[in-house]
Amino acid sequence: MSRIPTPATIVEAPAAAQSLLEGVKKKFGMVPNIFRLISNSPTALKGHLDLADTLGKGALPPQTRERIALAVAEINGCEYCLSAHTYTGKNLAKLDDAEITANRSGRSNDLKADAAVQFAALVTRSRGQVSEADIAAVKAAGYDDGQLLEIVQHVALNTWTNYVNEVFKTEIDFPRVTLRSAA
Repeated sequence: MSRIPTPATIVEAPAAAQSLLEGVKKKFGMVPNIFRLISNSPTALKGHLDLADTLGKGALPPQTRERIALAVAEINGCEYCLSAHTYTGKNLAKLDDAEITANRSGRSNDLKADAAVQFAALVTRSRGQVSEADIAAVKAAGYDDGQLLEIVQHVALNTWTNYVNEVFKTEIDFPRVTLRSAA
């Protein structure tokens, strides 16, 4: 059970968040618990949705964004995000089980994406303390400075949602995926 109320419906959410939740419903066909929980602060919900929407228009392909989300969720120990991104990785980004397994280990079976996922995992584990060689390795795989910034911003966005779910114990409303450390 969540540590703060999760509005059961859009109309039970704060008025300032209702139109934002309608947009989530239009996009996903449902309103996942994380968005309803965050709607307790319409400002936080808008900030999250704006950043996610803007990053969705960036240079990184949707598959790589999902790969990063899976790696970060596993590292940060967020079963909600791991479950959600396993679902969206399979159903929206069309990642196969072998790829999802690799992503959860901070890797990818796609050569170029592997550099991005490894870098995202390193940024997460080291809390941003990376070396010049780490940055050079990602650039050598074909990522430019702007894409490096997007990778770091995806780490930050996913870490934020991981923390929200862990702090407030968001009820998982996707097929549950168990963390490896908890298995």
